[in-house]
Amino acid sequence: SVGGKQNRSRLRVLIADDSSTARIQVRTVLQGLGFSQFLEVPDGAFAIAMAAREKCDLIVTDYNMPLMDGRALVSYLKQNPATAAIPIIFLTANAQPAEVTQYKALGAMDVIAKPFNPMTLASQIRQVWDARP
Repeated sequence: SVGGKQNRSRLRVLIADDSSTARIQVRTVLQGLGFSQFLEVPDGAFAIAMAAREKCDLIVTDYNMPLMDGRALVSYLKQNPATAAIPIIFLTANAQPAEVTQYKALGAMDVIAKPFNPMTLASQIRQVWDARP
C-alpha cells in the first residue's frame, strides 16, 4: 500500500463497543498499525450520531450492543448516502460461517471473532484495509 502507516495516521476510526476493555484493545491494535485518530462510542445509536457529525474512514463495531446492535447500525449506515462508503469491520462472539455470510451481506468488509488475538486482528485489518478499491 502506498505510504502505509503514514497514510493511516490521518484516518479517523470509529470504534463502537459497549465494553470499554474491548474498545481499548481495538484502539491499541489500530495504533500499532499507524492509526492515531479515534472516536469511541458504547453503542450503535451513538455510532450513528458520531458518523453523521464527524468524518469517519473506518468503523470497527461490536455486534451485540445495547440500544442499537451492530446489524441495525450497519443497515442504517449502508442506506445513508453520506456513510454508505465507510468500510465496516464487525467484531462478534458469533463468528459461525452462516453469521459471517449474513454480516457480509449487510455490508461488512470483514468479521472478526471475539475474543480476538491482537496479532490476528492486526493482520485482518491490514488485509481488509489494503484490499479496498
